[in-house]
Amino acid sequence: MSIPLQRAAAIGGGVIGGGWIARLLLNGVHVRVYDPDLESRRIVAEVLANAERAYREMTGGVLGPRGELTFVDSITDAVRDAELIQESVPEREDLKRVVLADIDRHADPGVLVGSSTSGLLPSRLQAAMTHPQRMLVAHPFNPVYLLPLVELVGGVQTSAETLERATVVYAELGMKPLVVRKEIDAHIADRLLEAVWREGLWLIHDQVATTDEIDDAIRYGFGLRWAQMGLFETYRIAGGEAGMRHFLSQFGPALKWPWTKLTDVPSLSEELVSTIASQSDAQSGVYSVRELERIRDDNLLAILGALAERDWGAGEIHKRFVRQLIKRGQIQPMARELDTSRPVTLHRSRVREDWTDYNGHMTEHRYLQVFGEATDALLAAIGMDADYRRRGYSVYTVETHIRHLREVEAGGKLWVETRLLGLDDKRIRVLHELHGGPQATLLATAEHMLLHVDTDAAQACPLEEPLRTRLAGLWAGHRQLPPVDYAGHGIRALADND
Repeated sequence: MSIPLQRAAAIGGGVIGGGWIARLLLNGVHVRVYDPDLESRRIVAEVLANAERAYREMTGGVLGPRGELTFVDSITDAVRDAELIQESVPEREDLKRVVLADIDRHADPGVLVGSSTSGLLPSRLQAAMTHPQRMLVAHPFNPVYLLPLVELVGGVQTSAETLERATVVYAELGMKPLVVRKEIDAHIADRLLEAVWREGLWLIHDQVATTDEIDDAIRYGFGLRWAQMGLFETYRIAGGEAGMRHFLSQFGPALKWPWTKLTDVPSLSEELVSTIASQSDAQSGVYSVRELERIRDDNLLAILGALAERDWGAGEIHKRFVRQLIKRGQIQPMARELDTSRPVTLHRSRVREDWTDYNGHMTEHRYLQVFGEATDALLAAIGMDADYRRRGYSVYTVETHIRHLREVEAGGKLWVETRLLGLDDKRIRVLHELHGGPQATLLATAEHMLLHVDTDAAQACPLEEPLRTRLAGLWAGHRQLPPVDYAGHGIRALADND
């Protein structure tokens, strides 16, 4: 199954344009890119590399065939045959109007044209277009390839059909389209961000706080609440059983107190700019921009993954998007040649904050989760994919034995080394060794007995291809490995002397 959108054009290949290009390519969409900046190819390549890294991390699978990326020398070449055109040139109204008018002259009249502007009004941007009805603001958030929100804003000449069609197209790309009811400068999200940003500038200007302290106030406090519930739902809880009406009656009068300076902006004098820049360097200068992007992506994936487990907020969209990628074949099972001369490492993970107990160590059921994911990775590697299951076959775990050896704390990296301990025509005996922590310690081991089944008949049956051949090849190598002295104490079936 492929996404309905097949071809897109990206006009502008900076950070935001590169993020759009990555999201499109990793959805299997072919993208033509036009950007006269000589640095654009490098930027797009680096953003795409980070996006591919993030997608592998969030799914645990192998990336399927991505869309074809082509750089062209003109807007005319970029928009030819495109079904979606995403403009992401610098945030200057005069430039955007010229570019959008050029796009309009050369693109098919029925093609959607989205502008990534974070604050400009679409009515002004579409004023010089011959077909303004198909243009709208489609404002994403960085990193575009991970964050689902896209604000859709129509101008006075944008048709209702364009907004409806755009809602479907961007949702198919794994996003959460938010149609802004009224055209307004900076739309919705950036107006809220601007309020916090202005107050942050005043706090630094008045020497109340540093950049690091302001970021701490957000990331250790209300930012965590906002990540999963937003502003008004959070305050509804603060109102207690009496709800929002009580909250407003209790805290509403405080809005008249002179707590903020949102009606004014501090002058960005050279002194203030230097202060902010030096504090930011002290806070984050130890990392390169690419390193910060990867740290950001890992943190976002952890938050999205936690929310996905609860089908809540952005996590619900994230889970649906991952399923879309798998269904369309953009994420594929790890069907590749395995090194049969040693245990294989097919699953890597990290101890998330919500995986720990009151002692700060990974909880018992998370060990089982990681081992289960390692088993899934092995099955994917030997070819048990969606097509195999549609044929009516699967593999079930019928017995498990786990040894807990060491503890691991939040943030620790994990990887699993897997080997076969036994194989016949219906059964697979597997040993996983979980390693992790700063010393690469052996943390736990797990033995699993797996049974191949006919799911329609609900009974065991012989292995089918390609599992039979791939397992036989893996077993031919693994049966030559030195024996493990602790193996077989919990599961004795299929021992070498059977």
